[in-house]
Amino acid sequence: MSRAAVPGLPSRHPIGGQLPALYADDDFAQRFTAGLDTVLAPVFATLDNLPAYLDPRVAPADFLTWLASWVGAADDAQWPVERRREAVVRAVELHRWRGTRRGLVEALRLALGVHAEVSGDGGAVWSDTAGADLPPAPPAETLVRVWPGEAREVDPDRVRELVRAMCPVHTLCRVEVLPGPPADEGR
Repeated sequence: MSRAAVPGLPSRHPIGGQLPALYADDDFAQRFTAGLDTVLAPVFATLDNLPAYLDPRVAPADFLTWLASWVGAADDAQWPVERRREAVVRAVELHRWRGTRRGLVEALRLALGVHAEVSGDGGAVWSDTAGADLPPAPPAETLVRVWPGEAREVDPDRVRELVRAMCPVHTLCRVEVLPGPPADEGR
């Protein structure tokens, strides 16, 4: 999509009408400024619509990559446009949740269109009683179970790549790709 020379785009602010009365009837001045109107019309159209360009929900599709770079959003040209728009809209929220279960589940859903469940706490322990001994150390492994959602198939390599990027560096994450939602295991 180009916002440059759009054939027949009228100027909302024609220069000829803003000239002093001396040039209002001058044919050369009117033709000259009409040529400038043709050049400036796309600029005025872009400036008049600037808020729409900065809103990822309505911005032109080719503008989304630039907006994604502003907020550090994941952007893949292979994704459907609506998923790319959602990635930009939700980028700040996803950054806030990065490194958490919720953040990992949302990132997998948004980026790959899959459902996920995360169990385990990555070996973190604490005590809410001052001076008490620490509880026994839990297993240091986090299990990420993934199954198809919007995507009909799950690409295990892309899941592992995203999990590796989103999990905290001190955490060992194991990935299981399931054919469907996991059965409740006594929960």
